[in-house]
Parts: sequence; structure tokens; C-alpha cells
Amino acid sequence: MRKTKTDEMSNKVTVNAETLAKILDCGRPTAMRLGAEAGARVQIGKRVLYKVDRINRYLDQLAGDAPDAKETGD
Repeated sequence: MRKTKTDEMSNKVTVNAETLAKILDCGRPTAMRLGAEAGARVQIGKRVLYKVDRINRYLDQLAGDAPDAKETGD
């Protein structure tokens, strides 16, 4: 039997736009827009990466699953 390929996306701190689009199961422009809205965009030289933890928190807030920062005192 062939070994199943597993992506280690859950362990990454930052990802590029293409990988973010795969994680979110959307197009690249939508992934880039969500990354910018979430404040997850990090530019190092010409390279643009997105912080996965900020994307997750932003999506949780949109879904109403996470308390607002004002409520927790952060």
C-alpha cells in the first residue's frame, strides 16, 4: 500500500498566498483579501506571507465562536 501524503500545514506559523488559498478552500484573491482584513499579512522583502493564527482568530470572530478582545481584556 502507498503511504498517505500528509501536509504539515497545521504546524506552520506563516504560509504564502497559494497555501492560504488551499487551507481556506478559496481562490488566491479571496485568500489575500481575508489575510489583509485579518491583519495577518507579513512582508519580508518582496515575499508576502500570512500568519495562520491570526487568520484562524479572524475566522472564529466572523463565525461568532471567539469572544471579542474587549471582553477578555486583551
